[in-house]
Amino acid sequence: MLLDTPICDFGWKAPNFTLKDAFGETFTLSEQLGEKGLLIVFICNHCPYVQQIGHRLAEDAKLLMAEGINVLAIMSNDYDNVPSDSPENMKLFSEQYGFTFPYLIDKDQSIAKQYGAVCTPDFFGFNHKGELQYRGRLDDARMNDAQNRVPEMINAMRLIAKTGQGPEQQTPSMGCSIKWRA
Repeated sequence: MLLDTPICDFGWKAPNFTLKDAFGETFTLSEQLGEKGLLIVFICNHCPYVQQIGHRLAEDAKLLMAEGINVLAIMSNDYDNVPSDSPENMKLFSEQYGFTFPYLIDKDQSIAKQYGAVCTPDFFGFNHKGELQYRGRLDDARMNDAQNRVPEMINAMRLIAKTGQGPEQQTPSMGCSIKWRA
């Protein structure tokens, strides 16, 4: 099912969490929330929207990380019922698209529920205080040619890093619904 993300709830405080990646390494939100903010993106392996933006996401994340903005991805789908989203496949997906950021497993889906994540991809841009400032999309290319795209997420995260505030105008991200456990 195709869904759009809700409008940004400016100032909403990020709940702390500790999750592991597919290799068993542990990451905690409080340790990842840097001086210039943090981008969290809920993604999965099988979603055609995530597959379409995979390389752009990897490149954009590298740029942000080089500027001191941390990036985490979280996979919250029920991979028992969607095996292509399993941790082993997360490793392959991460390698295929060149992810240099942690790709974390939310097996019990509690983090997606706490954050109100609804689709993949779903972007959450936080300032250094852990306050939500961005709930938009990666760029304006969507499923089309990205050659002349406007990198909305990069622009928003740079603004957040500089001012602590996100842009007033944000376009919702669109993607596949998160596959919830029955």
